Amino acid sequence: MKMTRFIRNKAGDMGIGAMIVFIAMVLVAGIAASVLVQTANKLEIKAMTTGQQTTKEVSTGLHVIDMEGMVVTAGKISLLTVTIQSRAGSSDIDLAQTVVEISDGTTKTVLSFDTTDTDNYATTIDASGSLFGTTLWTTDSEHFGIIVLNDADGSMGTITSPVINRGDLVMLTINTDNCFGGLDPRDNIQGQIMPELGSPGIFAFRVPASLPDVVYDLY
Repeated sequence: MKMTRFIRNKAGDMGIGAMIVFIAMVLVAGIAASVLVQTANKLEIKAMTTGQQTTKEVSTGLHVIDMEGMVVTAGKISLLTVTIQSRAGSSDIDLAQTVVEISDGTTKTVLSFDTTDTDNYATTIDASGSLFGTTLWTTDSEHFGIIVLNDADGSMGTITSPVINRGDLVMLTINTDNCFGGLDPRDNIQGQIMPELGSPGIFAFRVPASLPDVVYDLY
């Protein structure tokens, strides 16, 4: 009787094991690559968003170009105007969300714009062209008024959403009698106009030593 002998192939067992390990390594590498790609995409999107926001913050802002004062109470500047415009390359700025800080060295006042107070908002000065002849000086110690000097696209056309953008020229009105009891001679005044986003418009001036005239260019 002829006997058949089966020989166990140990090399084949090792080959199958290596193949299983190899497949497992490929799967792990694929999963890891997928995670890295997703992470890279998220980082790229976040970097782009951060870059856009940073660009807006750097370029957006207000610039103070002029300040005028008027003597109403004898020996004191009672009414103050701050003429502003947006910086070059600035995004739109909503003045309803803008805050004015002003200090006379003793008292610091923070002012905002009241979008319901129509007495302190105007798109033109009066018919005679007199700036301080307008009625826009009833603001209290917590609010500033707005006089629109130039607004080609109509962005400043509504009191509820006065948006200043490229080319616009706007005056902010402040009643310093209500804020400080007036500005005395030699007072050092400092302040800033802080928009919701971007760089503030900074100003500083010294009140003249004597006030014999009525209207003064302060900045």
